[in-house]
Amino acid sequence: MTTDAASRTIARRERASAAASVADRGPARERPRFTSRRWFRIVGGALIPLALLAAWQVVSTSGAVPVSQLPSPEMVWLAAVDLAERGLLGLYVAISTQRVFIGFAFGALFGLLAGAVVGLSRLGDVLLSPTLGAVRAVPSLAWVPLLILWFGIGEDSKVILISIGAFFPVYTIVASSLRHVDTRLLEAGRAFGLRGATLFATVQLPAVVPSVIAALRLALAQAWLFLVAAELIASSMGLGFLLSDSGNSGRIDRIFLAIILLAVLGKLSDALVGLLERWAVRRSA
Repeated sequence: MTTDAASRTIARRERASAAASVADRGPARERPRFTSRRWFRIVGGALIPLALLAAWQVVSTSGAVPVSQLPSPEMVWLAAVDLAERGLLGLYVAISTQRVFIGFAFGALFGLLAGAVVGLSRLGDVLLSPTLGAVRAVPSLAWVPLLILWFGIGEDSKVILISIGAFFPVYTIVASSLRHVDTRLLEAGRAFGLRGATLFATVQLPAVVPSVIAALRLALAQAWLFLVAAELIASSMGLGFLLSDSGNSGRIDRIFLAIILLAVLGKLSDALVGLLERWAVRRSA
């Protein structure tokens, strides 16, 4: 019995020593999931666009749908080549992109400021929320005649309309997020003597970084949506102009080209905000 007890004691000590050595090494590093690998995400994300392109090619060339309603991918490509050779395609893309980013920058900045005021101040909430909530319900096209009367048909009216579209997602999400910041974080910040703008920049803003980035992504998408309405304001250049002018002239190939360019540019700009999100999350972590 003494030998058996001694053996059991030695075995327990060996198991405890093994467990301690595993604990010292730290938790085992988990292997990344198959679906999280970059090449899988790239290939997986390209599957549906490629399938849609193949289906589009088959339907448009089989005669199932007339080309007056559904041009082939080749026709759209030739329309792009024609505009590029005349120096218009790059110009339209550059002008529309410039309008979107300028309007987005102003709209996001003022949205962040208004959201901070409403989210941090009860008085600001009482004074601003009802009015901004009503203005948010106004359709984008309703602003067009007013902006023409106030600012003319130049760039100002277009950029302002895009700014209006970018303003409200940022304002709404930032204000809502700041109202729900953990009170324990605020108490800890005040305990270190932080007040006002310092408390906002040091504690509250980092706490809502994911929400702010989500608001920026939504605002950028809204900016591209408002671009078409903005370029209806007596515009002679830009993708919105290309879209409306092609509709008036019956050039359905150019309509498809404008839609595809808007989709691609919107996705690329969203990817840029995604890079900003990774940097901001790492910095605020």
